[in-house]
Amino acid sequence: MRSSLCSLLALPVLLSACSRADDGGGERTTTTTRELDVAGIVRMRDETRTTEPVLEVNRRPAPPQSGTLTAGDHDDILNSNLYARYASAAAQQQEGMPFVDPRTRVAVKVIDVAGRAVPQARITIARQGTPLRLESGADGIASFYPAHDGIGPSTRVDVASDAGSASRALRLKGQGQQTVTLTLPGRGRAVDALDLVLVLDTTGSMGDEMAYLRAELGDIIARLKRDAGNLDVRIGLVVYRDEGDNYVTRSFPLSGDIGSVQAALDAQDADGGGDVPEAVDRAMQAAGRMQWRADAAKALLLVADAPPHREGIAATIDAAERLRARGVHIVPIAASGVEDSAQYVMRAMAVLTQSRYIFLTDDSGIGNAHAEPDIACYVVTRLDQTIARVLASIVEGRRVEPQQGEVIRTVGHYEGGQCGDTHITAG
Repeated sequence: MRSSLCSLLALPVLLSACSRADDGGGERTTTTTRELDVAGIVRMRDETRTTEPVLEVNRRPAPPQSGTLTAGDHDDILNSNLYARYASAAAQQQEGMPFVDPRTRVAVKVIDVAGRAVPQARITIARQGTPLRLESGADGIASFYPAHDGIGPSTRVDVASDAGSASRALRLKGQGQQTVTLTLPGRGRAVDALDLVLVLDTTGSMGDEMAYLRAELGDIIARLKRDAGNLDVRIGLVVYRDEGDNYVTRSFPLSGDIGSVQAALDAQDADGGGDVPEAVDRAMQAAGRMQWRADAAKALLLVADAPPHREGIAATIDAAERLRARGVHIVPIAASGVEDSAQYVMRAMAVLTQSRYIFLTDDSGIGNAHAEPDIACYVVTRLDQTIARVLASIVEGRRVEPQQGEVIRTVGHYEGGQCGDTHITAG
């Protein structure tokens, strides 16, 4: 604004010099003009002009309002046949992708003497080499996938918790899903705490999503506490970019001071990137170093639109496996323009950790176009409602459906999260 004003005053027929001053009441621009009079004598003339100050608030757009972005979610475990078709096709198209087959899922369910689910039970499953270690969720269930996890047709399951311990020899079915129930002699306790870590891609393409997530966080936590009762919530934050950017990862520890976490999120900006893949593996490893509580439900929200680098896919899945062993549910949130291989890796991590895949939709009319997912059915609600509903399901150990009036749009044949068995292939 200042330089343009000065250039306007410096007319071509004049030799001018501009000086500026600002005493807080406006900007004064003084132009000293040298003119030739009729006798050829140089005369000096000063002109001073004052412009009114422009308030800073007028230069900034209004902050985004919460409850604006829209999203859908999908449970690939509930729709195992559809997911297997999608995943097998995608794995063939993209070499090196892991294939987790939910059609062979074995659900180990831990209950107490009164028949109630036992959360945070420590489960050990025998296999060649290091045993597979898992933790039950609020529904008392931990899942494994024999081919992916290297579990033979015969194994042994050991369970331990504050409610006691139990063991069982297990013969696996050759096909189909299987549920194995172990009963402990004591009484379990209800979930009363949640550790939640937000893992956020902060490269340049994520600007729209970041602005609105800042506005959404408070409402999401408020709804979660309201729906789940007196819940002790801690939140942590991991932001990431890529090698060559001004940082790769930054971590903010789990804290019950939600205001401080909100301030840390508000301080982030979107920059860097440049190529499609990002340092997803490094971010997931950083999340694994958080001080997760053993006696809390645990969830990780991964907000991203890009996959890991090809050489980082194995490390990303390994980091997800380590989080899975600690009972962390990975909830991916696919942002606008999510890349195909990113969708695949995200959905694989959700299946591994008994979680759901969330994706933004165009119903809000905000930001860049959102890629249509390879999913047969879903309902669209506000993003804050979707996230709060998925987190409530993790805390309560039951599927939480949208409330009356929340559904904006329905795609396909949707009934309680299950779709009609429509043929879906990778895009």
